[in-house]
Amino acid sequence: MRYRDAYDMGRAALAQASVTEADTDARLLLEHVCGTDRNTLLAHGDREVTKEQESRYRELTEKRSRHVPLQYLTGVQDFMGLEFSVNEQVLIPRQDTEILVEEALRNLHDGMRVLDMCTGSGCILISLLNYSNNCEGVGADISGEALEVAEKNAEKLLGVPVRSGLQEDSGAPGEFSGASAGTRVGFVQSDLFEKVEGKYDMIVSNPPYIRSTVINTLMPEVQDHEPRQALDGGEDGLLFYRRILEDVSGYLEKGGMLLFETGYDQGDAVCCLMEQAGFLEVRVIKDYGGMDRVVCGILRFDDPGQ
Repeated sequence: MRYRDAYDMGRAALAQASVTEADTDARLLLEHVCGTDRNTLLAHGDREVTKEQESRYRELTEKRSRHVPLQYLTGVQDFMGLEFSVNEQVLIPRQDTEILVEEALRNLHDGMRVLDMCTGSGCILISLLNYSNNCEGVGADISGEALEVAEKNAEKLLGVPVRSGLQEDSGAPGEFSGASAGTRVGFVQSDLFEKVEGKYDMIVSNPPYIRSTVINTLMPEVQDHEPRQALDGGEDGLLFYRRILEDVSGYLEKGGMLLFETGYDQGDAVCCLMEQAGFLEVRVIKDYGGMDRVVCGILRFDDPGQ
């Protein structure tokens, strides 16, 4: 089979299944299978696709026709200019979350210690460490499977060996596992702060924030394939913001910054929760579409929890 014929076959199958951007997904899957790039379709459409490649391409297009996310099929997703490995155990990194990383980077200084709560693939923490100098970070998540993905990404993108279980380290409380070339990163399996140790200069989090009743209305790629525990924010979508804010003052340095990603209509509600928890200079950052996306604030120095 010729390359272009394979593409046309895949595109037709995805369009028939009402897959959004069927043309693009068919091309990307073919490039993934054949190890080609976007120019191949235009310049070398007559090249032959091997039987093994054709078989693998049919398999992947069939899965995509069942609305398995493209990123789970290719195993990668670009985020902040880095290529992250992903699978069904983690949320797929989204461009909206780059707003959180960009705002954190504006306030991240050399030598700071960062905690990424609900780290998932590790895309937030790893991006922050990659684009800063001599900072240290810990990613916490309740899912051990998600942490395996995060560790793989840290090793690939930061070039450091890491291991889960920060609380099992033999060093002082809060000591990080793995260090190389000035970048130190560790991961801990924890139900929010349950097994987190030490204090941090900055805490970032993209917690589950979708209302429980809304999840079943989402596109099938999300509701049927992405991990529900990373999506479900309870009845009003604010459950994890409340839980994090109940304990955060014990893990954030005085004057430290807390940054949350939020849903498009949750900015005001999360601002109120942060102010009630003792945060100052609380503000909402909009995404490029003008929607609420990040809420951040500074923990007051006289906070009674400190």
